Amino acid sequence: MQKSMDLDRFKELSKNKSAENKEFLSRLKKKDARKLDDAFHALHEEVFEEIDCLTCANCCKTTSPIFYQSDIERAAKFLKMKPGDFIEKYLKVDEDKDFVLQSSPCAFLDSENYCSIYSARPKACREYPHTDRKKMVQILDLTYRNTLVCPAVFEIVERLKRVS
Repeated sequence: MQKSMDLDRFKELSKNKSAENKEFLSRLKKKDARKLDDAFHALHEEVFEEIDCLTCANCCKTTSPIFYQSDIERAAKFLKMKPGDFIEKYLKVDEDKDFVLQSSPCAFLDSENYCSIYSARPKACREYPHTDRKKMVQILDLTYRNTLVCPAVFEIVERLKRVS
């Protein structure tokens, strides 16, 4: 059963558990990588049976994916634009010299939390929140940051704490 998201409650909870989650995920770096992947992947499936991203879209409202050249070309083609025009209209270069969105929420997020370029969205959006990828041990710092953005990641980490 999919449930709707109370973002204010989530923000308060994730902030209150921030230090605890950071320490917990840091300790997981010492765990067996394959067992950690298995645990994350099982919980990813379980949590996404319950949480509907369209009730939330906090990632699209608050953070920007990195746009690689292939992402820029794919999105520009989808919008029938030249890549340079796409960059000029939607992107900026951040402090890490990566292309990111000029502003948030994402310019492609509509009023019902759908992505208007969904089939051409960047790789980072396709893979978000990264809790079903291999070698989770390598991205536990990112996972921690995502507990502050994504209610599903927060819930996955909360459940992982109960079984670890």
